[in-house]
Amino acid sequence: MSEPKPDPLLESVRFGPHLARNRFWQVPHCNGMGYRDPSMLAAMRGMKAEGGWAVVSTEEVEIHPSSEVTPFIEGRIWDEADLPAHRLVTDAIHEHGALAAIQLVHSGMSSPNLWSRLAPMGPGHQSLTSPSPTQSREMTTADIADLRGWHRGAVRRSLQAGYDVVYVYAGHGLATLQHFLSPRYNHRTDGYGGSLANRVRLLQEVLEDTLDEVDGRAAVACRIAVDELYGEGGTTREHMEEVLSIIGELPDVWDFMVGSWPDDSVTSRFGPEGSQEQYVRGLKALTSKPVVGVGRFTSPETMRRMVRQGVLDFIGAARPSIADPFIPAKVAAGREDEIRECIGCNICVIGDWTMSPIRCTQNPSMGEEWRRGWHPETIRPVGGERRVLVVGAGPAGLEAAMSAGRRGCEVVLVEASRELGGRVAAESRLPGLAEWRRVVDYRVGRIDRMPNVEYYLESEMTADEALAYGFDTVAVATGAVWRSDGVGIHHRLPLAFDGSVPVFTPDDLPDGGLTGQQFILFDDDHFYLGGALAEWLARRGARVTLVTSEASVSSYTANTMEQHKVHRSLLELGVEILAHHVVTGTESGEVGLQHVVTGHPASRPAAALLLVTGRVPNDGLAADLLGRRAEWGAAGLGEVRAIGDAFTPATIAAAVWDGRRFAEELDGRDDAAVFRRNVPGL
Repeated sequence: MSEPKPDPLLESVRFGPHLARNRFWQVPHCNGMGYRDPSMLAAMRGMKAEGGWAVVSTEEVEIHPSSEVTPFIEGRIWDEADLPAHRLVTDAIHEHGALAAIQLVHSGMSSPNLWSRLAPMGPGHQSLTSPSPTQSREMTTADIADLRGWHRGAVRRSLQAGYDVVYVYAGHGLATLQHFLSPRYNHRTDGYGGSLANRVRLLQEVLEDTLDEVDGRAAVACRIAVDELYGEGGTTREHMEEVLSIIGELPDVWDFMVGSWPDDSVTSRFGPEGSQEQYVRGLKALTSKPVVGVGRFTSPETMRRMVRQGVLDFIGAARPSIADPFIPAKVAAGREDEIRECIGCNICVIGDWTMSPIRCTQNPSMGEEWRRGWHPETIRPVGGERRVLVVGAGPAGLEAAMSAGRRGCEVVLVEASRELGGRVAAESRLPGLAEWRRVVDYRVGRIDRMPNVEYYLESEMTADEALAYGFDTVAVATGAVWRSDGVGIHHRLPLAFDGSVPVFTPDDLPDGGLTGQQFILFDDDHFYLGGALAEWLARRGARVTLVTSEASVSSYTANTMEQHKVHRSLLELGVEILAHHVVTGTESGEVGLQHVVTGHPASRPAAALLLVTGRVPNDGLAADLLGRRAEWGAAGLGEVRAIGDAFTPATIAAAVWDGRRFAEELDGRDDAAVFRRNVPGL
């Protein structure tokens, strides 16, 4: 009998002075913690190392005040005062045997320097890459020399902080080194502009400086955009082949990415797993150095194919490592069916755009490793025997039942409908959201293996029943309902509907008869659902006008970096977008409208009006039980808690988090966690 072939994902790989323990590389990713929350950040990175990643990287780390990205919270290594925070990170990573990597960045014309008030600078006198009334100034040769010196100093400090890998960064449209390389930004006529050999000169010099400074004590990685996706106006794949012919042997490892950040971290709604393969395939043959690449890899078989076919040497991951920090450990243990797969919703990205600690729809412990002591794979046993009733099997209820079961409780989960999943089951049927079903599938898969957790479908639950069965704790996870009165962000009082136009909400969409029908969809929620429903209607033959008070559709999806794609897809489907308007009611077969700037009224005929406005918690059972507190003692009941949308309607990630919090706090509330923070000393 032949020996089984070794798993290529578990092979060690040498690069520079290091031997990586496997092929799993957590590439740099932002997190909304940065220099402000070093203990939270260190615990989060340490968790990745514990989960088996060979290399665990920071986010982008600013090297100098001439390139700071206020208000965003990234890393900083301006001077020695920043080193204690970095040592927290490297110590946490090294504790579990991983290599620590730091991504150094000078953002140049991507940073308005709102804190330092220094003039931004880049290859030329140009507007910044983000909206700002400030422009960048053209760097002189003296400025370039300063930049090289700042970078070299940051490399020196990185070694002091204990980093094993130092990144030279030229990607995502955010780095000065990329701006010099790109013909889109570099219009210089001196030795740093014009030909590609001149444009690559600064990157080459910084790589050489970095190699000289580390002097074999650390590996040097280069993260670079292999195609900026601007066509001939930017760096292309053909350019990259020439770049590699010049500097391909300089760094110890290449980290390839594509386009800007929204292109590199495309949501599952607009891009499949492994979507970057077409851009990086073949580049590995142009260098003898190992290659890292990303693609929101969730399938170990896809990862293995990348290695076997010679596309990549290291499987790079940011979002999959957030959803499941223990992917490498599960692969090594033969537990691939337990991987908590990333759903590609980009809720993690919102943390960076809102300057708040990272969160994850699939992994509620993300960002809570230090503050609350949560672990993605383990949870402490509950004290004593505990019988828990969870009412409602949406995201909060499933997480609560699973986590309480993992704590050793006897759990009964009841669901009024004939399907588990609640809002996730419904929303995953909308265009592009199929992968969101993983939120349900992962939890049901775990629950099905637990002999102490059982669930019942088509089971309504009343307060009388809940009190009759001898449960110690009841979690009410009955979700929320969409409002049918128009109250939301804009309108605070109910609208007048005369019945002449049928009014629907996302809870009661029609199943048929849509072809040719004129729908007006009023989106006063501004996240993904309004746009997804407009697409759903249009694909079923309805004529759709999407009304929004904002200047663009689904405006909050700018924080998940997909707003422009949502907008474009709706336009391509023929959806009319009526911006800066709100619905005011219905009368005589028409929907009333009002311009939010001018106040000018208008009206449109419509076959139906779909309201995506506010939601109301479906908390009747919780209210009934709380109103009968006097009966709890006789029933043996100690706590009733509304969780998830039944407590406060929010995101799916928030519902999952609240389900985990419920289970974690079965022994008592942890309200003090909110105040566990790093307070700067004077």
